[in-house]
Amino acid sequence: MTTATEISNRIIEAVMAQKLAPGSRLGEQQLAMLFDCSRTIVREALTRLSTRGIVTVSARRGWYVIEPSEDEAREAFEARRVIELGLLHQLKTVDKAAVRQLKSHLQREKAALAGSDVGVRSFLLGDFHVCLAECLGNSLLADTLRDFTARTTLIAMLYQSSHDAAQSCEDHVRIVEALEAGDIARAEVLMAEHIGTVQSALRLQASSDPLAGLRDALAPVRKSPAAMAVAGDTAKPSRPRKSRAASKSSTPPASDNDAASADTSTYLGALL
Repeated sequence: MTTATEISNRIIEAVMAQKLAPGSRLGEQQLAMLFDCSRTIVREALTRLSTRGIVTVSARRGWYVIEPSEDEAREAFEARRVIELGLLHQLKTVDKAAVRQLKSHLQREKAALAGSDVGVRSFLLGDFHVCLAECLGNSLLADTLRDFTARTTLIAMLYQSSHDAAQSCEDHVRIVEALEAGDIARAEVLMAEHIGTVQSALRLQASSDPLAGLRDALAPVRKSPAAMAVAGDTAKPSRPRKSRAASKSSTPPASDNDAASADTSTYLGALL
């Protein structure tokens, strides 16, 4: 029978592979049928994921994959920055076995980039950071990074990250090269740049402007000249009446077409 640990691991993997989007509903009965186990085991797995910040539960709506707020997104990247840079900062040397394992992971990343399975590519790019912690001998931080990587994957989906997968892979390659050369300080700098680049690719509003989202949504729509011309025809201001003195002027009166053109031009000029 499937265990709660196996179910929670499968859900984490699905999130990292971008197969479960933020806000996805996780029905207990459906999961119990899928994994051929009791709802009690499913509930245990989901409860564990809730404490790890991957899913949330509502009394009326059930279990859902989290939808991180903008503040939570920033906090997640800050946490990753502290953990991963701290992990490298305290490092003295990297043994050859660890380098070989990291290079093997990079080969799988490159193969995934050349392939068509987006899920595998997304999972491997995120799992590099977990693999790095494991290779450096810290399984506790590896477990923590797995959760934070899953959260930042959800954040990337929710806030439409424009970060390029090939660039991530290249960043990983340079980090491993620095570690292999024994240049720990450079590896730390490269990791800081990598995390910063991934975060900057998110479409987050400026934290200092809480009305930014509403302001963008309610900004005036830029109409095309053709649409503006139609508006001018349908909402043409009334023409003032000419005085009798003006009507007796020696200047011949303008035609109706000329008058319409003049009025429309004046109206459009006011709008522009």
